[in-house]
Amino acid sequence: MSATVPKPIRPAPANRPLEGIAWMLLTGLLFVGLTAVVKHVGQDLPAAQAAFLRFLFGTILLLPAIRAIRRTVLDGRTLRLFALRGALHSAAVVLWFFAMARIPLTDVTAMNYLSPIFVGLGAALLLGERLPKRRIAAVAVALLGVAVVLRPGVREVTSGHLVMLVMPILSAGSYLVAKRLTSDVPPLVIVGGLSVSVTIGLAPLALLVWQTPTAAQTAWMVVVAALATAGHYAMTRAFAAAPVSATQPVTFLQLVWAALLGWALFGEAVDPFVVLGGTMIVAAVSYDAWRESRG
Repeated sequence: MSATVPKPIRPAPANRPLEGIAWMLLTGLLFVGLTAVVKHVGQDLPAAQAAFLRFLFGTILLLPAIRAIRRTVLDGRTLRLFALRGALHSAAVVLWFFAMARIPLTDVTAMNYLSPIFVGLGAALLLGERLPKRRIAAVAVALLGVAVVLRPGVREVTSGHLVMLVMPILSAGSYLVAKRLTSDVPPLVIVGGLSVSVTIGLAPLALLVWQTPTAAQTAWMVVVAALATAGHYAMTRAFAAAPVSATQPVTFLQLVWAALLGWALFGEAVDPFVVLGGTMIVAAVSYDAWRESRG
């Protein structure tokens, strides 16, 4: 009698919402801590130099994984995609560091939520994904939220606010390139490639404005790199534990924590319109993620 070969069992999608929410709460705390440190250091170091040091130290933290990265064979197309992502992300991170030194934490946090909206639009325009009506509605609500945050004509719209309108577009472009790379390269190589390419891309800009950092500033940038690395790890664990629709609404707390930190550490007044606009953006992103998870 021939043996029956059992069919492979496909593991069920992870559905541990409490664990996912816990990891996302930790993610929010780490990223808000990161923004606070960047705001503190960014007032003394040029944006390009601060961004370069953050990715340089981040690359050093990835050195234990360099052997696995070197084993991956990359063709010309993949290398060009890495270079494109490095250029997009380099520009995005310089703009983010620039904005952090000039506008309140809550403004940066609220406008940073635009990235998922632009990712959805870019996926439809560049990757051929569907653009359903509910996503168009989410974009409209998010843009209305931006108008509430900025309130042009009512409050001063600074250079920091203007670059935060561009930064999420560049960040979304970087994410879309990463999404294309996932079909060809392991995640660890994608993370390592980003860190190396951004460090190389930022080096010339940093040299143009270089100021010898103090020991304290260098130590703070090591903290920034560690917080960023830990934040991305915690976010990955959150996505692995539960659907995005369960964890996405938790990101709203980053806005609350940013407002509290801005008030406690930097004397920034809590602007209810910024909180309202940020809530509208988060609600639009969360609704889109929830509908996407339902198919």
